[in-house]
Amino acid sequence: MRRLLPILLLAAAPVWAQSGLQPLPAVPPPPPGMEAFDAAMEPQVTIVKSEKEVREEFRINGKLYMIKVTPAVGKPYYLVDHQGDGNFIESDTIAPVTKPPMWIIHSW
Repeated sequence: MRRLLPILLLAAAPVWAQSGLQPLPAVPPPPPGMEAFDAAMEPQVTIVKSEKEVREEFRINGKLYMIKVTPAVGKPYYLVDHQGDGNFIESDTIAPVTKPPMWIIHSW
């Protein structure tokens, strides 16, 4: 333990020697035209409330791609249009279901 303390002090010496640190420069603004791109990619959310449920409709560029339905009684669920063809599939989560790869390695 006595040998470890001087080694730690020597290892920390370069950190103490750096007293003349300078702050980082400011973050530059985004390139021209990128502001409109970010605004277009942000989803528009419309909330529709009724006595039985609350629906949150998510759109990008005016196209509906997901609906979150929160019923008055029960847990919320999602209706998701994965392929963009207008067919909504019910899901408990918005993450896609990942199926593990299943290869036949050996058979008799």
